[in-house]
Amino acid sequence: MDRIIECVPNFSEGRDPATVQALVDAVASVRTVRLLDRTMDRDHHRSVLTFIGDPEAVVEAAFRAIRAATDLIDLRRHSGVHPRVGATDVVPFVPIRGVTMQDCARLARQLGKRVGRELAIPVFLYERAASHPDHAPLETVRRGGLEGLAFRMASDPDWIPDFGPPRLHETAGAIVIGARPPLIAFNVNLMTQDLEVAKSIAGTIRQSNGGVPHLKAIGVPLASRGMVQVAMNLTDFHVTPLHIAFEAVEAQASLKGVPLAGSEIVGLVPQEALMAAAEDSLRLEGFDRAQVLESRISAALARGGPDERVESRTRPEELAQCSFSELLEAVATATPNPAGGAVAALVSALSASLGIMGTRLSRQRTIEDHLLKIRSRLSELAQEDGKAYRHFVDAARRPISDSERPAAISSSLHLATEIPLEIAERASEAGRLLRDVLKQVKPPVQSDLNVGVMLMCAGAEAALHTAKANLKIQPNQRLKEAIHKRVLQAGTLLEELKGLCYTPRPNPRASTVGPAQASPGKAQNRKVWKSKSSITTSKKRSRSPRKNSRGKGSSGS
Repeated sequence: MDRIIECVPNFSEGRDPATVQALVDAVASVRTVRLLDRTMDRDHHRSVLTFIGDPEAVVEAAFRAIRAATDLIDLRRHSGVHPRVGATDVVPFVPIRGVTMQDCARLARQLGKRVGRELAIPVFLYERAASHPDHAPLETVRRGGLEGLAFRMASDPDWIPDFGPPRLHETAGAIVIGARPPLIAFNVNLMTQDLEVAKSIAGTIRQSNGGVPHLKAIGVPLASRGMVQVAMNLTDFHVTPLHIAFEAVEAQASLKGVPLAGSEIVGLVPQEALMAAAEDSLRLEGFDRAQVLESRISAALARGGPDERVESRTRPEELAQCSFSELLEAVATATPNPAGGAVAALVSALSASLGIMGTRLSRQRTIEDHLLKIRSRLSELAQEDGKAYRHFVDAARRPISDSERPAAISSSLHLATEIPLEIAERASEAGRLLRDVLKQVKPPVQSDLNVGVMLMCAGAEAALHTAKANLKIQPNQRLKEAIHKRVLQAGTLLEELKGLCYTPRPNPRASTVGPAQASPGKAQNRKVWKSKSSITTSKKRSRSPRKNSRGKGSSGS
């Protein structure tokens, strides 16, 4: 992997394992992305994922996680000690290898535009991607919480979001997306329950109050542990290393007569940062050398596959490498994998190839590129469908006494619904593109493209059927309701595509020869493909003396 981007999204959920697992699954659904780490904290009511990959794959994984968080997290029911303005609170991109900070800023804008357009969530760009100087520091966007941000958006022209609507999303709030250097989340715990002590120390040492350079700090309670914490972000560990931040807290706590309970690192940390401070001098609690960023990246790349915690959900079935006869036999084996969802994706991908043929014959390069991307994604989804099925089987095989079984089943069903739902969405999108190609190709090719659109309709409808079937047995009612909205939208897109492709047959006369005579009512509702072959059929099969009034029309209309 020559170009590597790191993404570290923070989500406002730290208490529901099933929701956090759904976020992990959303990231893992992008085959080339490597999940490096996941953390969740009950007191902060916050989870953090860390993943890497090539730029475009990382952006796609980030969007899928944001979409899942939007479906599952309702800020109206959220309470936690960590400041936040969104269900997906902040999404930073960090350059790791072969990319620049400018590349990361471009990706932040690309993701922000899509989030604003497709999810209707206001997006503010921060740090190196900020378009307005007041938005660059993350703390200024969060100032006053949701209420403060809503007030600024409504009253100050400088606080119109970079993308999306000029008002908060009802359940997801807003999202802050940006580009930044590596950051270390470092916390020091105090052996006291006096929150004012932690707030006072944080206020003294933070840079904004004239304290330690490149250090952000807040004081928060840890109710589950019966203590308070100075939570810090080191934005440039080269200037302010870990041990300096630790000693700053220690000195202030000593003045107040409060002992330290220890310290902790949230997420991953650059190896270089640890070289400046010995582990034991920092009294790290539960630190694992696998948390070193470079070590985890090297291990993931050496395996040539994803992290072991998500390996079973990201290893492809390699259907793309099967010969045609092998593919037929793979589907025919006496196991339900690969099955309906994979077949729907493969049929749709094959139909996309017919469209690509048409674009190359008619030199429609823009549509060709779009169809190539859709075909590639459909091919991936065909493989991921089998992975999702195995994931569900593994969850269902857990003992009934296993307390994590319901969450595992819910999470696996979420993935098993998302995949065929995306197949339906992509197939409907490709079907519209094929209709556009039809307008430019010569008549001999139109029949082939009509076959492609008909199969695309079938693939979308089959995938939607699978999604509905899996959604029906989803035990998580809130998740079920959230996904149901997308199912309805996908159904609308499919019906619109069918409307472009089919038109009602004129009412037949009673004397019409053939099956229509036996059931006139059904004949009236029968639909016929609008192709040249259907328009230029033999002039008359009816015994009626009336002449055929149908004109030839235009091919492929």
